[in-house]
Amino acid sequence: MKSPLPIRVLKAILIVLISLSILFPLAWMAIAGFKGKTEVLRDPFQFFPDVWRWQNYVDIAADPQFVRAILITFVGALAFTALALVVNSMAAYAFARLEFTGKRLWWIYFIIPMFVPAMAILLTSFQVVTALGMLDTLAVLIIPGAASAAQMFFLRQFYLNFPVAVEEAALIDGASRFQIFLRVFLPQSIAPFVVMGMGSYLAYWNAYVWPVLTITNPDLTQIMQFLGNFRSDRGNDWGLLMAGSTLAALPTIALVLIFQRYIVNGVRIAGMK
Repeated sequence: MKSPLPIRVLKAILIVLISLSILFPLAWMAIAGFKGKTEVLRDPFQFFPDVWRWQNYVDIAADPQFVRAILITFVGALAFTALALVVNSMAAYAFARLEFTGKRLWWIYFIIPMFVPAMAILLTSFQVVTALGMLDTLAVLIIPGAASAAQMFFLRQFYLNFPVAVEEAALIDGASRFQIFLRVFLPQSIAPFVVMGMGSYLAYWNAYVWPVLTITNPDLTQIMQFLGNFRSDRGNDWGLLMAGSTLAALPTIALVLIFQRYIVNGVRIAGMK
């Protein structure tokens, strides 16, 4: 049974308003990339530029430092995402399906970091990676944050709902625990993997404080470092900065559009747990 017409109209209006509120910052950033140095901060506010400066996008896209920062960040984000999924999915499977001594205590130990702010352990984390000689390497951006209590928790809840009969049948057929994980659990984990993978990717891509602390090599500069240092390196060219920010957002937007179906399914699964 359809809702009354006024209710449907109200829903449509709300959807449009919410969509506009979400898209407006992105649209403003993209259009601000066509503005001049001081036109972005003009008072009173003006959405569209007086003159569309396409050269801003051409200049930033031709900047070798910007291109290198985009590429090295993208490679690092993919490696970080892959490592996070491997580590957290295997840990989640172990806590969901295996029995071992001290399992409850180990689970509590692994979950505690969920309740500790990252900034609270920033200094100690920096001291650890310094002692290990990991500064100014891509490894310092990838390895320390790969294990995630939140991802372990999410995937463990997902694995707990797998039918036990399927696993028992595989054990009877002679499959090892690792083979069951690879051939039974992983093929059914695409939706949660996409959700967790996008979370890992975004966490790496948007990281600023940690790369600033651990990376000084210009060849390893991350994209958020590059944009954060833009004003001191290039002056107050806000139009060029907005153009760079827009181009830096494109890989993430593209991934969201590609995997949107799996993201929706993963969120739906999370809502049923």
